[in-house]
Amino acid sequence: MRISASTAVASGTIVALAVVPPITNALQEPFYLGLFLRLMILAIAAISLNLILGFGNMVSFGHAAYMGIGAYVVGIGTFHAIEDGIDWLANGFLHVPLAIAASSLAALVIGAISIRTRGVYFIMITLAFGQMLYFIGVGLEVYGADDGLSLYMRSEFGGVLDINDNTQFYYLVLALLLATLYGVKRLIASRFGLVIRGARSNERRLAAVGIPVYRYKLVAFMVAGAICGVAGVLLANRTDFVSPDMMHWTRSGDLIIMVVLGGMGTLFGPLYGAAAFLLVEEFLSGITEHWQIVFGPLLILVVIYARGGIAGVVHALERRRE
Repeated sequence: MRISASTAVASGTIVALAVVPPITNALQEPFYLGLFLRLMILAIAAISLNLILGFGNMVSFGHAAYMGIGAYVVGIGTFHAIEDGIDWLANGFLHVPLAIAASSLAALVIGAISIRTRGVYFIMITLAFGQMLYFIGVGLEVYGADDGLSLYMRSEFGGVLDINDNTQFYYLVLALLLATLYGVKRLIASRFGLVIRGARSNERRLAAVGIPVYRYKLVAFMVAGAICGVAGVLLANRTDFVSPDMMHWTRSGDLIIMVVLGGMGTLFGPLYGAAAFLLVEEFLSGITEHWQIVFGPLLILVVIYARGGIAGVVHALERRRE
């Protein structure tokens, strides 16, 4: 049976991620384990953005705010667990549902207002809400304000899982990445996904036949926020630090770049984009501290000559083989 190029690349990427821990442990290079751990966490956040941007054509410039909310759930919980001795506030089984609930609620409020608008107005409203949450974080003096909050412990999972062990933490994130990919694939293939994709092409026609497009888009917005909130929980535990910078609009811009670079409206595109973004950043930052000057033109070239992103290039090669 002939395996398509896209399937081969996707499978190869997952296998490559799976073998990172034994390789880095054998080479005694924990830095690269941390790098790929961060890569997968940001890939989860980018996949959540792709759900509304790539499939729903909703350009959110405040998406990183949900990641910041999830991170602050962990930060505030562990802070009070240490300072006030309330041990249950460090429970990871509490952090995850709280992050999902808080991020979903924020997405509900933001989406309910912004989805009623179109184009640049949608972008500006999501940007405004994201910056509003950023400045709320800056104003939290007890939690470090704009200096951020160092975490002196990670989320605890009652002995079921020890994420202080970076190898266990790595495979947990890999499992959540695969679960996210599978969940988004099923969601997009469902009737719900068909409505979201249809609204991208012709929202008025769907509304004319009686489909409540606004509700579908709002639910998609909330699902994307919830997934990004989980990514925030993981990122806080990865960095052992939370700060308002996680919610800044530039972080949302990074996620948009990952989606565009990898391929909007494709399943694995955000993962490819996150990998390309972080690996190129790591390589160029080792050469010059002004790595963005080099990265910018590279991104422009991708937009001009590979409009489908990395995933689009793979599909194009696949068509040529056929």
